[in-house]
Amino acid sequence: MRQLKTTAAAMVASARAKITEIDTADAIQMADDPDVVFVDLRDVRERQRSGAIPGSFHCPRGMVEFWVDPDSPYFKDIFAQDKRFVFHCASGWRSALTVATLSEMGFEASHLKHGFTDWVAKGGPIENCL
Repeated sequence: MRQLKTTAAAMVASARAKITEIDTADAIQMADDPDVVFVDLRDVRERQRSGAIPGSFHCPRGMVEFWVDPDSPYFKDIFAQDKRFVFHCASGWRSALTVATLSEMGFEASHLKHGFTDWVAKGGPIENCL
């Protein structure tokens, strides 16, 4: 087996040390705040299978840097809004890496520390995505 220089877990831990993490209970309190945009990085099939945070914006992880960058031909206007952006995935690993990368780009954001799985477990509102 090939030996890696670092592990995915180590990369996530490093990212988490550099970014703002939001606990699930605090995020649930922000669910109705019009100045907060929840950005869902999960695959479309994950959203279809388990639902989504109501009103969340779906941004596939593989496109996020391009959708956030105003100089990119793939830029999405939602990221130009003067809002608080909270990124999330299922468990908080993908979103931690994403927010660390966006921070390096100069885009201010935070992430849902324990992800959508904890959101569901703690009774956060969910909408169907079928």
